[in-house]
Amino acid sequence: MSFRKVVRQSKFRHVFGQPVKNDQCYEDIRVSRVTWDSTFCAVNPRFLAVIVEASGGGAFLVLPLSKTGRIDKAYPTVCGHTGPVLDIDWCPHNDEVIASGSEDCTVMVRHGAVVRPDSQVWLEAAGSTAKQRPQLATPPFPQVWQIPENGLTSPLTEPVVVLEGHTKRVGIVTWHPTARNVLLSAGCDNVVLIWNVGTAEELYRLDSLHPDLIYNVSWNRNGSLFCSACKDKSVRIIDPRRGTLVAEREKAHEGARPMRAIFLADGKVFTTGFSRMSERQLALWDPENLEEPMALQELDSSNGALLPFYDPDTSVVYVCGKGDSSIRYFEITDEPPYIHFLNTFTSKEPQRGMGSMPKRGLEVSKCEIARFYKLHERKCEPIVMTVPRKSDLFQDDLYPDTAGPEAALEAEEWVSGRDASPILISLREAYVPSKQRDLKVSRRNVLSESRPAVAPSSARPGASTSATSVPASIPSGGLTGAGEARKLDEVMQELRALRALVKEQGERIGRLEEQLGRMENGDA
Repeated sequence: MSFRKVVRQSKFRHVFGQPVKNDQCYEDIRVSRVTWDSTFCAVNPRFLAVIVEASGGGAFLVLPLSKTGRIDKAYPTVCGHTGPVLDIDWCPHNDEVIASGSEDCTVMVRHGAVVRPDSQVWLEAAGSTAKQRPQLATPPFPQVWQIPENGLTSPLTEPVVVLEGHTKRVGIVTWHPTARNVLLSAGCDNVVLIWNVGTAEELYRLDSLHPDLIYNVSWNRNGSLFCSACKDKSVRIIDPRRGTLVAEREKAHEGARPMRAIFLADGKVFTTGFSRMSERQLALWDPENLEEPMALQELDSSNGALLPFYDPDTSVVYVCGKGDSSIRYFEITDEPPYIHFLNTFTSKEPQRGMGSMPKRGLEVSKCEIARFYKLHERKCEPIVMTVPRKSDLFQDDLYPDTAGPEAALEAEEWVSGRDASPILISLREAYVPSKQRDLKVSRRNVLSESRPAVAPSSARPGASTSATSVPASIPSGGLTGAGEARKLDEVMQELRALRALVKEQGERIGRLEEQLGRMENGDA
């Protein structure tokens, strides 16, 4: 398809992508070869996780972001699965917790020993001297893992939680965007299960809404609904707590190859798929009227599934094709044609998978609005998307308040019918050194309490945010006595005053730059 060269006013019109230097890549990673249309990669501001090849089972690699360069073949992995790992997803409310779905997880016997499918253990049959290979006692289950604060030093084989409920391989795991410890899983049994991970409790079982394989699932902004793309070519919008179908569009894309659907921040649904003639398509849908798409664009005739990544802060959708060597990006607006092509990032090597960094992990001082982690056959290459700006000041228009790591609801509140939008944070604080920012950050998670290692969340109940975080970054005895506490308070007050001053001056400079731009354009 040839995109129309229409000049339209957009701050993202000049976004450009740039791969990092070789020494900032992650080399010698044996990326999984399993035939599954997953991203194979998940990333957060602390860790990079990649599904890798593993003998005798399934595994994924978890690396601190700073551990670039060549990765030793003996580097420890998360290897509790006994079949290939199909999907992984970091918890949005705890950067050390990750969920995984597998083709065949560890088999757990409720009363007895653990038996693995690849085990060499033989059992003697009752009433017979014949020996038989054991049958799988239970089907594959999604698992939840807690990564040590500084990364893995030895293979991690024991998950925090094993969620038992699916009867076939689990290909989709995705966390609720605003409720703590709520996880959705979907399997090749065409069943969607929603869990309270903190209690390992199955909250909802949706087993009659999908007649065929589920390709993907996406929550809406506040987690009250989710949409799904299915092999029967239908896109569905579902209320999980009522177990009802809110809306359905049959033959959203008429091609037979996999399609995907994601919710946008305003409640619209964005889909990728194939036409009857096997041309790749993008479409935008209004859930109030799914009869016809608001917009439909054809891209090309490649056969790789299109993976969409959405930034709710900028309304930009990045589309990465599996097996492609490019990333296309589009701005979604309220004006026809609604889907506006921005640009294409192209490289030489095809991508096996892709991960996207949450907004709070970006370098705002460099006007970075997105960062992708492109999987090659044996390496992971970060790709930085940047908006060119002359000013070194914080760019308010590029960085509106974004979803932070704090959960807006507890699982029990969500189950009771409450909904809440994400708790937003300002990225302006990214300019403050991390040690000072640590004084303001505090996360508490039920999963953390189930592990023996103490973290900042293990401070005494009722302690303030600052008091909880201080012991994590200052050695014991570093803040003894009222005098030092008073000094700390003075420093914090001065820091707050400086922040207010910087914000005020930044707004003034922004207004002056805008006025100067109008004068240069002859508008003033």
